Amino acid sequence: MSLALSTLLFEWRRYMAAVMALALSGLLVLAMTGVFIGIGKGFTATIERSGADIFILQPGAKSIMNGPSGVPRRFIPLAYNHPEVTEVMPLDGAGGSFQNIKNVDPTKSQADNASQGAPRQKWVQTSIIDTRPGSVTIPTDYSQELVDALRQPYTVAVDETALNTLGVKLGDKALYNGQTVTVVGVTRGYPNMMQPGVVMSRDTLRMLGQADTGPRVGPLMVKLRDPARSQIVVDQLNEMGKGQWKAWTKQQLADANAGAMFEEGILVIIIGGCVVLGIIIGVAITWQTLRGAIMANIKEFASLRALGVGMGSLRRIVVELSFWVGVVGVAAAIFLTWLVSLLATMGAVIISLPLWLLVVVGAGLIAIAMASGLLSLGILKNSQPADLLR
Repeated sequence: MSLALSTLLFEWRRYMAAVMALALSGLLVLAMTGVFIGIGKGFTATIERSGADIFILQPGAKSIMNGPSGVPRRFIPLAYNHPEVTEVMPLDGAGGSFQNIKNVDPTKSQADNASQGAPRQKWVQTSIIDTRPGSVTIPTDYSQELVDALRQPYTVAVDETALNTLGVKLGDKALYNGQTVTVVGVTRGYPNMMQPGVVMSRDTLRMLGQADTGPRVGPLMVKLRDPARSQIVVDQLNEMGKGQWKAWTKQQLADANAGAMFEEGILVIIIGGCVVLGIIIGVAITWQTLRGAIMANIKEFASLRALGVGMGSLRRIVVELSFWVGVVGVAAAIFLTWLVSLLATMGAVIISLPLWLLVVVGAGLIAIAMASGLLSLGILKNSQPADLLR
């Protein structure tokens, strides 16, 4: 075991402030970035958890979230021309006004009803599924009971994050665009920070008069006989399309949707501000803590110099010590962020922590720790062997 690591283990109290500074800096960046990535995953959860292996969008679309992604309806039979395609369905959806009918007096105005406990009318975003068994539009985490319930006419499911906003619970009736629907299911993991979301069957959407029957439909969801060949089929479909469409694997589209979140200027500013603040806090506290710890051990360093250890070796010890402080700080940051993500999950908030984010933030924290160690090297000049005689 190296001298630097031994020093950190046996005198850990002296370095705890530096470790916590790095951990809190990492927590700030990881939590904020994870929340924004989680918001994006909430918007695209229906895509990422669908049974589709491939999605077909128009050529200019960069993701589901940015720009129009619908295609002409005539592309549906064209996609079936590929021998490995077993199902093609459009991703349909709509929006409408939603209001529960609990405590509503039809003889009073909406404002009067709201003052007596009835919620105000809300605009919701609607997504659909086809309820036939094994449909490509059914998310993989939907239970069979939920699908069976949505098969009934005029039924909807509401995400748990929207229950309080809409003022409904399982079994309640509500008005959707003035027509009565029944809440028969509650989904989890589909939060929408912009608008509450509801799910219904394509048949119910048609009964409500909102089915897309025009010449253009939403992105096409494609199921294959062998999902392992999705990349090969994507290339073949793009060749078949001759530039009329662009096919994506599910993972490609998921990555594009995640990247689209960071094309929003305000998000970049917020995350950039958190990164700058984290660096300032991390460097300042870690530098001062390491400086104080080295000063407290200055006689030990002087003893090493008296034994013939050169200043270069002492500097390497300090830099290595800084590295191990950074490693422990990274571990603490990931642990604290994991705890926060558990608490957030209880509140139906998604904090997504992809591997690349952990690697980038971890490397940044170690760099901060080592930079702080380099700033503290000047204190070694005080490690004079002659001071041991005082």
